[in-house]
Formats: sequence, structure tokens, C-alpha cells
Amino acid sequence: MTNTVEIPDALLPEDGRFGSGPSKIRRAQIESLESEWKTLLGTSHRQQPVRQVVASIRTGLAELFSLPEGYEVALGNGGASAFWSIASASLIEHKAAFGVYGSFSRKFAQEAAGAPFIDETVVYESDPGTYRIPDFREDVDAYCWAHNETSTGVAAPIMRVAGSAAQGALTIIDGTSAAGALGIDITQADVYYFSPQKAFGADGGLWFALLSPAAIERAARIEAEAKRPGSKRWIPSFLSLSTALSNSRKEQTLNTPSVSNLALMSQQIAWMNDNGGMQWTQARCSESAATLYSWAERSSFASPFVKDEQARSNSVVTIDIDDRHSADQIIAALRENGIVDTAGYRKLGRNQLRVGVFPSVEPSDVEKLTQCIDYVVDRL
Repeated sequence: MTNTVEIPDALLPEDGRFGSGPSKIRRAQIESLESEWKTLLGTSHRQQPVRQVVASIRTGLAELFSLPEGYEVALGNGGASAFWSIASASLIEHKAAFGVYGSFSRKFAQEAAGAPFIDETVVYESDPGTYRIPDFREDVDAYCWAHNETSTGVAAPIMRVAGSAAQGALTIIDGTSAAGALGIDITQADVYYFSPQKAFGADGGLWFALLSPAAIERAARIEAEAKRPGSKRWIPSFLSLSTALSNSRKEQTLNTPSVSNLALMSQQIAWMNDNGGMQWTQARCSESAATLYSWAERSSFASPFVKDEQARSNSVVTIDIDDRHSADQIIAALRENGIVDTAGYRKLGRNQLRVGVFPSVEPSDVEKLTQCIDYVVDRL
């Protein structure tokens, strides 16, 4: 049972949420949706009003990520979890190597390992709080890891494994909690996929993927081979990347999407680009993250979980709390005061806070959050 701590209004953050929850931009998104609902909500996703929204998303992402010629934006239903299955069905030809350093990087590796038409996967693993990039191997055709491990607050570098381009292997990167917050040279990846509910402040249930010409060709070739008589490979339409891309080129999705979610995503991308694009979002997230890390390093009861400063994420910050204090009690007291989304990842099992400092989070609110945590700890 936690002691009740009432935080003075002057200390409370304006928005009270850290991550992808309501914020100034989210309220603007909703207000925009309210003005557009008559032409969007309830409309077939194959009609022009919705297709215009999809077109704005694809154009906006191409601008935000400075996509080079030949790269394309695809989207579909199901979220990043569904894309693990899509990659296993449509992109990994025979064998893949995975960097595993947390719950979500592990899940992709497990998904591929369960595909009956893929050879045994190769896993390069490191402890939570660190990262591991796969080594070069002559027998693999895909290298896979996460740009940002959401469960631990570790950011990994994105660069092709030396020799991988010459062997024709794809680089497949999970960008779910990194896309829009952490910078990337997209030419260093063939597939960069993510969901809209993190840095883009929308809701779950959709996936987006930035695809290189090599990835597009690989998906088409694998699907053609799967259709040959006697093939052991089965690619249902929902898991066909080629089908998703074909529909994306028509500014639509294969299956009916959440139209309101598309509208939220479109608004957020426009907000990012209008304010300076990726350079601006990176700087904003970096400022917020630096506030938390520097506070934790000065604190008598907190410390950054990720010890290597170069591996610390600027989109998801993890802070260890020493054993004299209960992180669960701190989180509960904050929530009683309207400050939510500060809980550590449950499966990691640490006495820890985890804070999303995505672009929609006001940097000034992050400073207030540190003051609120200090206030709560002093009074529990």
C-alpha cells in the first residue's frame, strides 16, 4: 500500500504523460480529426478521401527519412508484431542472423525460428542494457536487429554488416520505438519497419516499412518461388509484402484499417516535417533524454540502467532505483497525481522507471518529472 503523496500543482508536468499519450500535438491531432470526421470516418478505405491521407503519410515519411531514389514506403494492418511474420514469410529466404538484447529483438528471432521453411536461425545475444550486432556469416541472407530495444532503453547503431552487401544479404531493422526520434542513414538498411504508437503519437494496429529496391526484389522473387508447384513455402495474402506494397502504391491497405489512426499519423508526420524534420525531432528527444540521464547521475537514489553512454537511448530512457526505495511505489504515487507511463518493462523485472521521451513530449515536462520524482521519494 503506498502512502498518498500530493504533488503541488506548480511541480506537475503540463501533460502528465510520458510516451505516446495525450500531449499538445495529440490534442491538435484530435481537433483536426474532429473537423474532418464527416469526410473520413466510416468511409471506405479505397475512396479518395482516405487514400489522400495515406498518400500524405507516404509522402511525409519519404520526406522525414530523406528516402533515396528507389526506396518506397509500404504499410499494412497488424503492427510491428505482424511484420515479424511478414519478414519471415516474404523477406528471409533461407537463413537469418539476429542481434538479440531484449524482449522485442528476441521476439523477431523467435518468429523466424518458428517458420518451417526457414533454416535454423543464428542468434547473437548480449545482456539487457547492452546491444549485439550480428557477425558476418556466409550462410545467411538477412541480418536483423532493433534500432531501439524498447524493453531496456538501448539504442544500437544502424550500419550494414561488413561484407553483407556483397553477398546480397538484406539488413532488416526494427525501428518501432526509434523511428521519428533517432536518426538513421536509411541507405544502411533494406527494411526499416515500425508502428505508429511510439514516436508518431498515433495508435497501434498498423505497420510501416521503408523498403530498398533489393528488399522489394527479394519479396517479389520469394513470392514467385512460393507459387511454384511443390514449394514448401506458403505466403498468405496478409503476410505478402509484395501485396502490401502493391496496395500502398494505390494509397490504400489490403485490409480495412483504422481510418482515424491514419489521420492521427498523417497529422504527426506533418507536424514533424513542419518543425524541421528529423534533425528537429532528434534534437528534441536528445534534450529530453539528457535531462533524465543527468538527473539520474546526480541523484542519490537513481542511476541510468544503460552504463555505456553511447548505447543509451534518446527515445526510451531506463532509470534504476536503488533498493532503499520501491519503483512500484514511486510509479503508483506519480499515477495518483496524474503522471502515467513511467513503469519499467515488466519482464525485465528490475526496480526501475522507464520513460518515453518521444517528439510529442515537451522537454520542459521532463524537467518537471524529475522534480516530481524527487518530491515523491522524499515523502514516501
